Amino acid sequence: MKRRLLALVLTLSFIAAGVLSGCGSQTKKLVVGASVAPHAEILKQVVDVLKEKGIELEIKEFTDYVQPNLALQDKSLDANYFQHLPYLEDFNSKNKTDLVSAGNIHYEPFGLYPGKIKSLDAIPDGATIAVPNDTTNEARALLLLETAGLIKVKPDAGLNATVKDITENPKNIQIKELEAAQISRALPDVDLAVINGNYAIEAGFNVATDALAKENADSVAAQTFANIIAVRKGDENREDIKALIEALHSDKVQKFIEEKYKGSVVAIF
Repeated sequence: MKRRLLALVLTLSFIAAGVLSGCGSQTKKLVVGASVAPHAEILKQVVDVLKEKGIELEIKEFTDYVQPNLALQDKSLDANYFQHLPYLEDFNSKNKTDLVSAGNIHYEPFGLYPGKIKSLDAIPDGATIAVPNDTTNEARALLLLETAGLIKVKPDAGLNATVKDITENPKNIQIKELEAAQISRALPDVDLAVINGNYAIEAGFNVATDALAKENADSVAAQTFANIIAVRKGDENREDIKALIEALHSDKVQKFIEEKYKGSVVAIF
């Protein structure tokens, strides 16, 4: 009798172990590439929420604007979170990739930050201002300089504006085109610099308090340059991607963004 009972207990134990093993095997890994700040920090807020839905979120951090898209295209990533749609569309055009937006998450106002000079009134003739050298972000930087009253750009140039589209430059400002990730480190060597939101945050700046000029959070730019979750075309309908977007579009994430970034990052959902 004892042997039969022992055998029954062992059998039930094996069955239970198999069931638990089967449950564990249902967990799906979702690998998302992201800039260190604020993107990876925001993603970390939904790790537990996704875990409850059987999704293990793995976050891979990147420090540039090229590798995350290449890694997504070659399927090393399931999604990435670091860019806005105009940048993605420009990247697709230049690199023959086929990536799309799965949803808007937040907006980072561009800021014009002090380098050698500390106020717009003190800008000397021939001042040097650093701007991002990629197509869409350079245009955005030039439009911000126009808003600040420093230059004028051809009205029809829009998001394709380059230094060739500057029509008025009364202070003979020298535009120094640099890779976006390098600009904050170049501040000591230039008079002013337009810095992307995520790199400004990484450098310890807050656009609301440190910038001499900034994009308005309620401007058209807020929608045009909303940072997105990017995926390969067709993957925007995957259930795990939809779950990621739903988790990010939550009151918890909105509150985190408001309290953590204090205006340098604005939720767009």
